[in-house]
Amino acid sequence: MTGRTETRLWIAQRASAAVLALCVIVHLATLIYAVHGGLSAAEILERTRGSAAWLGFYLLFVVAAAIHAPIGVRTVLREMTSWRGRSLDLAAVLFGLLLAMLGARAALAVFGWGAVFA
Repeated sequence: MTGRTETRLWIAQRASAAVLALCVIVHLATLIYAVHGGLSAAEILERTRGSAAWLGFYLLFVVAAAIHAPIGVRTVLREMTSWRGRSLDLAAVLFGLLLAMLGARAALAVFGWGAVFA
């Protein structure tokens, strides 16, 4: 890979980390607030089901994770093994696509839109 591509991956990793950090803070703060308000997990899910805003938030969370994790795994594999080249890059892309697909499926199911993947 060229230096320019490596720089772009570095930027994508850092940008996705920032989005992930914000998503984790919002997710945890919301859950803590809801649980301290006396809501059960079932009640929380009932209130969020069908909410396009919360679905969008969690899909953003999924996209950030699907960008961040494969870049990190690719870097670790390059540092810890002799695996290099296009096959490693392809494996990272496929891992990212798998994360995106599974995460989107989970988010859609939780928010009552699971029939899209049924």
